[in-house]
Amino acid sequence: MGENQRNIRYLSVLSEKFPTVAAASSEIVRIEAVLRLPKGTEHFMSDLHGENEAFIHILNNASGYIREKVDAIFAGELSARERADLSTLVYYPEDKLPVLRAAQSDLEGWYHETLMRLITLCRFVSSKHTRSHVRSLLPESCGYVLDELLHAHFEDHDKKLYYETIVESIIAYGRADAYIIRLCELIKRLAVDKLHIVGDLFDRGPRPDLILERLMEHHDVDIQWGNHDVVWMGAASGSPICCLTVLKTTLAYNNTDTIEHGYGISLRELEHLAQTVYRESPVERWRPKEDSRRHSDPSLLRRTAQMHKAVTVMMLKLEAQVIARNPDFDMSDRDYINRIDFKNGTVQCLGREYKLLDTDFPTVDPEHPDRLSHEEELVIRGLARSFRESKLLQKHVQFLYSAGSVYKVTNGNLLYHGAVPMTSEGDFARESFEGREYSGKALFDYCDRRARQGYFAPEGSPQREAGQDFLWYLWCGRLSPIYGRSAMTTFERLYIEDPETHREIKDPYYTQIQLPGTAEKILSEFGLRDEHCHIVNGHVPVKAVEGESPVKGGGKLIVIDGGFCRAYHEKTGIAGYTLVYNSRGLTLRTHQPFESAAKAIEEDDDIASSSEYIYTTPHRLLVADTDDGHRMRGLIEDLKDLVSAYQSGLLPERRVEENRIS
Repeated sequence: MGENQRNIRYLSVLSEKFPTVAAASSEIVRIEAVLRLPKGTEHFMSDLHGENEAFIHILNNASGYIREKVDAIFAGELSARERADLSTLVYYPEDKLPVLRAAQSDLEGWYHETLMRLITLCRFVSSKHTRSHVRSLLPESCGYVLDELLHAHFEDHDKKLYYETIVESIIAYGRADAYIIRLCELIKRLAVDKLHIVGDLFDRGPRPDLILERLMEHHDVDIQWGNHDVVWMGAASGSPICCLTVLKTTLAYNNTDTIEHGYGISLRELEHLAQTVYRESPVERWRPKEDSRRHSDPSLLRRTAQMHKAVTVMMLKLEAQVIARNPDFDMSDRDYINRIDFKNGTVQCLGREYKLLDTDFPTVDPEHPDRLSHEEELVIRGLARSFRESKLLQKHVQFLYSAGSVYKVTNGNLLYHGAVPMTSEGDFARESFEGREYSGKALFDYCDRRARQGYFAPEGSPQREAGQDFLWYLWCGRLSPIYGRSAMTTFERLYIEDPETHREIKDPYYTQIQLPGTAEKILSEFGLRDEHCHIVNGHVPVKAVEGESPVKGGGKLIVIDGGFCRAYHEKTGIAGYTLVYNSRGLTLRTHQPFESAAKAIEEDDDIASSSEYIYTTPHRLLVADTDDGHRMRGLIEDLKDLVSAYQSGLLPERRVEENRIS
C-alpha cells in the first residue's frame, strides 16, 4: 500500500470521529487552547515498602499541597483548628464527616459553610484545568449541580439567589454528605495529574497489597519496578526460588498478614515442616525484627523464627540450583550451600574459611547439599501453587506489568529504581546474556523483556523457567540495573560473624553520579539531550540525618528514597520524599514520620512536610511543552489534513444524521 493510500485510510478512520469540517476545526481550536494551559502537576515517590497508611495519607494530602492551600485561602477566615478540620475532611471525607457532624449545634449552618469552603478550594485547584475536563470527572448523579457551583460568580447579584438556592436545596433534601464527599474526592483528583512510583512497593511495611489496591484506583499512575517488586512478580509466576525469597523477607519482618490475610496464601504446610524438623533447632538468629505496630507474642515469634530458618535453608538450596543452570548470571561465588564443610562447621567466603554461627542443617545431605528433602519438595510445590492461585496477587502483578517497566522516559525525565551499571572508569558496564552483550539502555530493554517472559511465557515452557530465574537475578544479581550492588549478603549476615563479609558493595554508578558529566551521559544514552532533563532515582536511602543531599550529578539527578519505610527512619532521619514537578519546576518535599490514619482522623494529625526547590524552569511550562502536548500537536496536523481532504473533495463530509446512526 502506498503512502498516500495509507494517509487516506487513516484520515477516513479519523473522519468517523470528526465527520465534518466544522467538527474537525472545532477540535483544532479546543486542542490549541488546551496547549496553552499550564502543565499539570506530577508527583514522584519511591520505596514505599508496604507502608500503606503513610502512603495513603500522602496521596490524600497531595504531599502537603492541600493543607498549604487551605491555610493560604482561609488564613484570615478560619482558626488553625478549623483549617486542620477542613484539611482532614478532604483527606478522609467518609471517616471525618461523622466526627465533625456530631460536634455541630447548628448542622444546617455548618453544612452551608463547609460546602461553600469546599467549593472555594475546589475552584482554586481546578484553575489549571478546562471546564470540560473538570465536568468529565463529576459523577452523573450530581455533575450538573457541582459544575454550576464550581463556575458560579457569587458576586453576580442577579444569580446569587440562584446559587444559594442550589446549596440550600442540597442540604434540605439530605444530599449534603454526598456532595461534601464528592467535592473532597474531586479536590484530591485535581491536585495531582500524574503519579510516578519509582520502585519497591513490597516488603518490610505492613500492607503492600493495600497500596496496590489504591494505585489501581488512581487515574494516571506508572511504576518503575524495584528489586522487591520483581521478586514478587516472580513468585506470582510460580517461581519456587522467588516464592521462598519473598517469604524470607516477609518472615524476617514478621509480616505474615500480607501473605495470609492479604493474599490468602496458606503457610500451614510450611509451619508444620518448621515445627517438626526445626522443633529443637536454635532459632535466635532467625527471630523477626520488632515493630511496635505488631503484637509480639513469644510463642508466635518462635513459630515465625522456625519458619524463617526453614525457608532460609530451602532458599539456599534453590539458589544453588538456579546459579548452576544459569552460568550467564556469573554468581557461582554466591552458591554457599556447596561451600560449607558440614563436618567442621565452616564455610568458604571471600577466599577465607569462616566458622559458621549456626551449624544446624537438619534437612541437608552433605553429599548432595542442594538436594531438597521429600518434605521440602512438597512444601515448595504447595507454596508455588498458592502464589499462582491467589486471585488478588495475580490481579496486582498483572497491574504491575501493565502499568510498570524497568524504566520510563516522560516529560524530559528519566525514571528508574536502581542503577545504570558502570565501570570504575565511568563507562557503561557490559553484560553477556544468551551469547550477546548488553549495556546502558540496551541492558534495560533486555531486562524488561526477560522480566515479562517469566510471567507471560507458556506454562511449563523452558522460556518461562528461564524468565523466572531472570526475575530472581534482577532481585539480587551483581549487574542487575534494578539491584546495583555486588551481592545480596543474606547468608553472610546470618551465618558469618565478620561484618566485613556483610558489606554489599555498591556499583561504581553510585560514585560516578557524583560527577556532573555522568548524569548527562546517562540521559543522552536514553535519548534525552535537553539541558532541562533530569534523572529520578530510588533504591538507596538518602542519609539526610548525616547531611547527605538527594541532589547529585551537578543537579541533574535526584534520589528520592528518603526512607519511607519505618525501618529506615533512624537511618535517614526523615520519613520519605515526594518530588513535585509542576509548571514552575521541580520541588522536593521532605516528610516527617506519620503515626496512623486513626490519629489523623481523630486529632487532625498531619504529616509535617518541608519544601526545597531543586530546579526552576526558565519559563512557565505549558501543556504544549509536555509529551502529551507533542501528541496533541501531531493530532492537530492530522486534523488539518482531514479538513484539507474535506475541502478538496478527497473525502466527503459525513452527514450528522448518518454519524448519529453509526
